[in-house]
Amino acid sequence: MTEIIGIFDTTLRDGEQSPGFSMNVAEKLRVAEQLEKLNVDIIEAGFPISSEGDFVAVREIAKNIRKPQIAGLARTEIQDIDRAWEALQYAHNPLIHIVIATSDIHLKYKLMKSKEEVLDAAVKAVKHAKGYTTNVEFSAEDATRSDVEYLCRILEAVIDAGATTINIPDTVGYAIPEEFGSLIKHIRERVPNIDKACISIHCHNDLGLAVANTLAGIKNGARKVECAINGIGERAGNASLEEIVMALRTRKDFHKCDTNIRTEHIYNTSRLLAHITGVPVQPNKAIVGSNAFAHESGIHQDGVLKEKTTYEIMTPESIGVSQSTLVLGKHSGRHAFRERLRQIGYELSEGNLNLAFKRFKKLADKKKTVFDADIEAIIIDEILRIPDTYKLIYLNVISGSVTVPVATVQIEVGGEIVQEAGFGGGPVDATFKAISKITGTESKLARYSVNSITGGTDALGEVTVRLEENGVQVTGQGADTDIIMASAKAFVNALNRLEYRKKHPIVIQ
Repeated sequence: MTEIIGIFDTTLRDGEQSPGFSMNVAEKLRVAEQLEKLNVDIIEAGFPISSEGDFVAVREIAKNIRKPQIAGLARTEIQDIDRAWEALQYAHNPLIHIVIATSDIHLKYKLMKSKEEVLDAAVKAVKHAKGYTTNVEFSAEDATRSDVEYLCRILEAVIDAGATTINIPDTVGYAIPEEFGSLIKHIRERVPNIDKACISIHCHNDLGLAVANTLAGIKNGARKVECAINGIGERAGNASLEEIVMALRTRKDFHKCDTNIRTEHIYNTSRLLAHITGVPVQPNKAIVGSNAFAHESGIHQDGVLKEKTTYEIMTPESIGVSQSTLVLGKHSGRHAFRERLRQIGYELSEGNLNLAFKRFKKLADKKKTVFDADIEAIIIDEILRIPDTYKLIYLNVISGSVTVPVATVQIEVGGEIVQEAGFGGGPVDATFKAISKITGTESKLARYSVNSITGGTDALGEVTVRLEENGVQVTGQGADTDIIMASAKAFVNALNRLEYRKKHPIVIQ
């Protein structure tokens, strides 16, 4: 029978308090809305007494998010608990999360209290919180470096005081999976009233073992896990929500556990957090990294094209990614190259495929990644050698802060010079409109990008445009020290490719 593991998301508390991840109230509320869509069970919205901003964020999340439980952190200080409740009182299902350290090293150097003083403070805090809500969690900070017998004593006492969840944090990421699993098992066996509370776990990643320790804890009886999107958190971060969820979902046969997470929202949630914080996800990050479903090795690409399960243990669609990616580079094989050609609309004969693949390999030795535009350039410019329907002869643009941008363009069409002028919102827009008048194109500009090829103010700029018309897409490129001229060249280049594609079948013999 599959058991459901509760997901306690601490992205907005432990995650947000780490360097570089600070968010304002509006941003935290936006992330909370996405976490609700993801269907997490609990959102730890912040530490209300830590700052006015955190208090307001917790209060606004409590007011606006209805489905998940909303948690606020508090130390065992009475004013912490009161402040937490002041923010949480609006929540549909509020949870007060109380924390105090239990390890000898924290008691001696941080708290400077005896074990009995800490136990007494913990019990009083839980009882005080119970006056506000029946939903109270107690965390024994640095539990994995605590004296186990003392840890069991304090857990028994806080459960008697009314704690409904007891949390076992590996606060500094010190534990080894076998060791952490044994600790959870010992707590289940040693604490006599453990059946009255849910065991939760909170693992940090200082040794890169947060997810492994979390899974070991689940294996030994933990039924709630504390984690964060993209694994963000103090120092090396928290256990990654997406890794835990997909490990349980993918290996349900082993764990006999699952979650209520709507996994199809994982990728968008990850990207939203990266966008808001400005901290990108590393490319090789499990589950949500840009390379997680990308294949470059020719052997791997060949296998995936024949049967996805050869190298993909989960589908990209399961986390909200439309499809896996074949990254074309020097390690790619003919099978992947042929498949990419088909995807962008070309079917080559064996002879032309051999020629194109040879030139592709030569280019791949010079570039780390070969993009669709590069492949299209190989096919059209080198294999097909398409004739130019349009040839840019002249361009003059007038633009400034007190004048409407206007472009005058001359293009040779079938041996005849045609001239038109166009107005636009900017010099590039005016140029494109003038060219469109001459060519009569009905294409849609799907992409426009500018890159500097060299450095300095006199840099050579490269413009790439992608046009789409009736399902046919083409890419054009142009380079010039004048970015407006580079844009005109790219647009005309794309129109020439589009004209060829409209007049010729895509099967090339």
